Amino acid sequence: MTVRPMHSVSFRSGLQIDMPLLLGVVAIATMGVVNLYSATSPYMGAGERAGLADIYVSQIYWIVVGFLLGILVAAIDYRHFERITPILYTGGLVCLALVFVFSQTRGSHRWISIGAFNFQPSEFMKIPVVLMVARHLHNDPKTEARTLVDLVLPALWTFIPVAAVMAQPDLGTSMIYLASTISILAIVKIRRASVLWALSAGLTTGWLVWKFGLREYQKNRITSFLNPDADLIDTGWHAKQALTAIGNGGLTGEGFMRGTQNQFGFLPDQHSDFPFAVLAEDWGLLGCAVLLGLYCFISIWAIHIASQAKDRFGAAIAVGSGSIFFWHAAFNVGMSLGLLPVVGVTLPLFSYGGSSAVTMLISLGLLMSVSMRR
Repeated sequence: MTVRPMHSVSFRSGLQIDMPLLLGVVAIATMGVVNLYSATSPYMGAGERAGLADIYVSQIYWIVVGFLLGILVAAIDYRHFERITPILYTGGLVCLALVFVFSQTRGSHRWISIGAFNFQPSEFMKIPVVLMVARHLHNDPKTEARTLVDLVLPALWTFIPVAAVMAQPDLGTSMIYLASTISILAIVKIRRASVLWALSAGLTTGWLVWKFGLREYQKNRITSFLNPDADLIDTGWHAKQALTAIGNGGLTGEGFMRGTQNQFGFLPDQHSDFPFAVLAEDWGLLGCAVLLGLYCFISIWAIHIASQAKDRFGAAIAVGSGSIFFWHAAFNVGMSLGLLPVVGVTLPLFSYGGSSAVTMLISLGLLMSVSMRR
């Protein structure tokens, strides 16, 4: 008699659904919709919030679409994506270029609008970047430690979309591209001297970007988190209100839809940049611990899947997909806690945004594809 592992569900084809991964994603998405309802539904007479009242319904639609696309991606053998990765990558770059032609909102170029349908190409580009770096590592199966020359192409595949997104401008998404690529490269051996040279080049590049690449408001956001009290009316307002909301929550929270910072409208961008502060104010430390535990589980589970992947391409995809999820959560929670500057990075499946939700679920679909074919 064959005993079926409790962490999987088998099909006749022999494929097994990764139930821990699926249940973790469903739990986060469900909590996210409930939290978004609290963040956008007027409760204590905040009239200007009335226009946000139906946002959670739109988010449900996007999550359903994302789940369907994620299921489709999971059903396809991830090795088939190796052949079409250059096409996906090139298409992503074309879309990043098109935003400068068809979109401008408050001085930035981030969205492409087709009738009533809007999407953000920089979100979807995260997946081709991961696939392109994974494909390179798979096609260059060296066992010895790599040098800087070996890392030129992965760096190129990353820096091209980074430059395009920085021009939009979108600092947060650029950071996700870089962080996900570094996470993937962490699974290969790199010479110590090459690491030191890379760090030196990174510091030099960072200084040049600070000096010539960032706009003044972006610099102010980065410096304000070090001392948010210095300018509470402008650059420090977001971080200060988020910290106040988190502090109000205490251990068990003020109750669902009873967080005063959120409901009275003091917490800005509560549905996009600071949903974690809404959760903390409503459910307290205990609610935050549950959410952070789920994020940690999926991130660690992605590494577990990578360790059991059939090939380096699958391992790199697993690490890259998990890193997109991890770094989004880390940056957003860090923003809310005042540990990192406010750079507009969404909280996975918690922040409102169709492009973000669909991208996350497609990425997790890739992770599921690797897991099902371990």
